[in-house]
Amino acid sequence: MDIIREPVQKRAIEKKEKIVRVGFDLICNNGYHNINTAEIAAKAGVSTGIIYQYFKDKYDILIEGLNTYGDNIFFPILIDENIKFEKHDFEKIIKDIIKNYINNHKLSNIAHEEIISMVHSDKMVANYYYKRELDMTTKIKNILINNGFNNNNINEKVHIMLGLMDNLCHEITFHKHKNMNYDVMTKIVIDNIKYLFKNDLN
Repeated sequence: MDIIREPVQKRAIEKKEKIVRVGFDLICNNGYHNINTAEIAAKAGVSTGIIYQYFKDKYDILIEGLNTYGDNIFFPILIDENIKFEKHDFEKIIKDIIKNYINNHKLSNIAHEEIISMVHSDKMVANYYYKRELDMTTKIKNILINNGFNNNNINEKVHIMLGLMDNLCHEITFHKHKNMNYDVMTKIVIDNIKYLFKNDLN
């Protein structure tokens, strides 16, 4: 059985990092099942044997890529964590987050579709995704509390809010149903989020 080794020399470390970066990019843009280690090796400028020195298979590359680069694609900072705003500005804050959310989905459309499909079939990918969802919930919760929102069921409210935004972004960037008015849909999402926090907006 081959032993997977961890590089210690600078050149070897850089080579492994390049394999992860290139492999993750190929997987995100072409689909996990449409890429093999030989293609990753060719794109990274290394032999297939070098890949198997550092990874068992392309799945290992996917998981390491998620942990290294995934947050920038799937869970970027959607709003300045140090932002200060008045409660009457909450609607503008919601709109800004939605705008950033949609822009991020558009920039990495294929990657989102590929990884989301794996969330439903792969435990490690699912664990990554669900943990980051909770991390994002906590970040937004802390921003709201720091701006005067009370702590009453705020975790649940924020999680629902992010779910509404995520569904809206998927509809606009992936599904694109022709009979949907997305301006109307966006307003409905914003109105529902405001309703969630109605007791915090006085």
